[in-house]
Amino acid sequence: MTTTRALLVAAQLAGTASGAEFRLAIQEPEHNAQVVGPQTLRAELSPAAAAAEVLRFSFSVDGTPVCRRAAPPFECLWDAGTGQAAHSVVASALLKDGRRLSAEVKTHGVMALPPVDVDVVYVAATITDAKGRAIQGLSPAEFEVTEDGVPHQVGHFLGPDAPRELVVAIDISASMTPAMSQVRRAVRGFLDALRPSDHVTLLAFNDSVFTAAARDADPALLRSAASRLAAWGGTALYDVILHALELLERQRGRKALLVFTDGNDLSSLASLADVERRSETSAVPIYLVAQGRRTESPGILERLARVSGGRAFLRHGPDELEAAFGQILADFDSQYLLGYEPQNPARDGTWRKIGVSAGPGRQVRAREGYRAVPAKR
Repeated sequence: MTTTRALLVAAQLAGTASGAEFRLAIQEPEHNAQVVGPQTLRAELSPAAAAAEVLRFSFSVDGTPVCRRAAPPFECLWDAGTGQAAHSVVASALLKDGRRLSAEVKTHGVMALPPVDVDVVYVAATITDAKGRAIQGLSPAEFEVTEDGVPHQVGHFLGPDAPRELVVAIDISASMTPAMSQVRRAVRGFLDALRPSDHVTLLAFNDSVFTAAARDADPALLRSAASRLAAWGGTALYDVILHALELLERQRGRKALLVFTDGNDLSSLASLADVERRSETSAVPIYLVAQGRRTESPGILERLARVSGGRAFLRHGPDELEAAFGQILADFDSQYLLGYEPQNPARDGTWRKIGVSAGPGRQVRAREGYRAVPAKR
């Protein structure tokens, strides 16, 4: 195993009282490997004598326990399924003296995403049953997509298990002061519930837009940033939406924008018309959680969310934040990314209506369409 790979997958811990160093490393799968179907999970401890000090060993995938072992060999079989998904594989060892060792690798899904110069329309589609429960495990063949009534083949596909690119934008204007403690708690809970494979940027906004925690910040740093949110200034709602969409458009894969606000826009340089135009060309679902009597016209927020395939939670008080965030997390767990190459190649600024269905009895929420403007290169 190379030094580089060892740094990627091994976690070190001070060893025995005699000064030895115990080391746990995952041998299979390799970091950044693409995994589909039956897989062998295998880990090794070094030096070899360390294995005798293990009281309990376990593998987990995406936070779910897969197997436990009390003695070597520390390996087991795991079915990665047929979906195009990335995974976080974690090995943990509890030693007889109470110490713990852990190691992690992150695999890549078989992401059927095209090169950036291919003209593809992406649609984030949330699929539930009649009772609103998430439906997972669907294949591309189970979806029907139309553009202006013309059927299109789903040529690019990511399932709910694929990593997510998220921007979470929190209003910290002065009017938020009474609710900030509840907001901080709810945001921390939301961040804690995300998967290790998710990429999160935390934004705060008042008169201006601030990056509270950059993409791929350490989870502890992300949580600390959420705990430090403090209220002051005005509200630049339109500016933060445009900035967040720009950040997300630089990334590939499944994406979503979550915005929490409590008032009308008072400080943005951008206008509502700017936001509406941008949302019509973006494939990013927008989730808006709004509270207070000063909240922007409900129709405006609902339209932004609906057109994008997201949701609007209006008139929510601080004590309802956790419930709203929970529903958004449930959406994420049933959200697929579909891509198709449009049969009408013209980029003439016209509105193209999108329709998505996923079979009998299945409820679909997806972007309503898009504005066919020249693609960014």
